[in-house]
Amino acid sequence: MRELIRSGDPVRLSFLTALLADAGIDSLILDTHASIMQGSLDILPQRLMVADDDHARARAVLIEAAELAPDLLP
Repeated sequence: MRELIRSGDPVRLSFLTALLADAGIDSLILDTHASIMQGSLDILPQRLMVADDDHARARAVLIEAAELAPDLLP
């Protein structure tokens, strides 16, 4: 698995996960519990992970989405 993005914003991560799912890319969010425990300090952001084989395609999906909504990616 490879990291695609880090964020402390659960809404953003949920939206990005949905975008990837629409493209047929499975993803996994890691560090959710650690991030929740540390509160809103954004010290431990959550990591959005995808399979190594899907990484390039997933990046392309996020780049295309960021062109439509520039504030989408941190």
